[in-house]
Amino acid sequence: MSSPTPSFCPMYRIGYSLSPKDVHSLIQNSLLDHAKQRGIDLIEIDPTKPLTQQGPFDCIIHKHYGPDWNNQLQQLSIDHPNVVVIDPPQAIEHLHNRVCMLDVVTSLKIPQGNQTFGVPNQRVLDESENLTDSIEEIGLKFPVIAKPISVDGSAKSHEMFLVFNENGLKKLKLKKPIVMQEFVNHGGVIFKVYVVGDHVKCVKRSSLPDICGDTLNSIAEDEGFLLFSKISNLIAKNNEGKGGSSDEVDEYCCGVEKLVEEAEMPPMEFVMELAKGLREAMGIRLFNFDLIRDSRDGHRYFVIDINYFPGYVNMPEYESVFVDFFCDVVQEKRKKNSDGEVELDVKEYHHEEEELCV
Repeated sequence: MSSPTPSFCPMYRIGYSLSPKDVHSLIQNSLLDHAKQRGIDLIEIDPTKPLTQQGPFDCIIHKHYGPDWNNQLQQLSIDHPNVVVIDPPQAIEHLHNRVCMLDVVTSLKIPQGNQTFGVPNQRVLDESENLTDSIEEIGLKFPVIAKPISVDGSAKSHEMFLVFNENGLKKLKLKKPIVMQEFVNHGGVIFKVYVVGDHVKCVKRSSLPDICGDTLNSIAEDEGFLLFSKISNLIAKNNEGKGGSSDEVDEYCCGVEKLVEEAEMPPMEFVMELAKGLREAMGIRLFNFDLIRDSRDGHRYFVIDINYFPGYVNMPEYESVFVDFFCDVVQEKRKKNSDGEVELDVKEYHHEEEELCV
């Protein structure tokens, strides 16, 4: 464990502007204590006060959106260019559109060894297009995942449906434009890759089971589509309805856990290169992406989603990862301060803060 910071060493001040929910989950005492031991002070930004009246900050991390907040960050960057803003609002906005967010994947050129990667075949249905058109006519095959094109943090924006026939397509009530993405069987396991600057953690989680036509037709024959959150439960109940007992349903659930436990992790070198490529292409340092492995080809991977500032509390050892990242930012800033000119800006900023406190 690192020794406490000497009293003469100035604390590095990092302001954070997050939703109450994110503050509650991320800003734990374990993180605050670990940060203090490394000379880092985490300070909550008050959203009801102008940013220029708070601080001083050496760095700001945030997950707030909107013109007013963006303008405040822009003005802060103009007045105090030495304050590191993580991440730029214009870069974050790129991830609010489910089509744009995956465009970056297809343009990546990275060393990948035996592994290949891409995104599932997908298509945007605009307001002028008819959902009753044949799925083949728009270049897709059933089953498909239907999801809103916009990612705004609301519950509605995270509603996703598995559509497996024309009947389901006609009954779907999602407001267009929507993204239709082919479902790829991936062994019931998804790899969540957390990125915090240069630091990368990959964990495996349960996902939708592999789907065959017979299974889909038997569990939702009338509707033709299913809400994502209900699929696994319906499959389990369907097994029970065919003569299976509740014990067999429990066995099914245990089987899902076993799938995850036995799933081989993707090569870490490949994951690191992919994370680095996405980070550099997007200009974002705090994100995660969902990675699946094609059941038909163990070397073929698909990126199916990218999220800004995800629930990092679910990442193993998140406290030490974040503090290491903050220290990386400190080192970057010190290098930029070596000419003395930018350091003057910090002194002026701190002087302004002293005037504000008088």
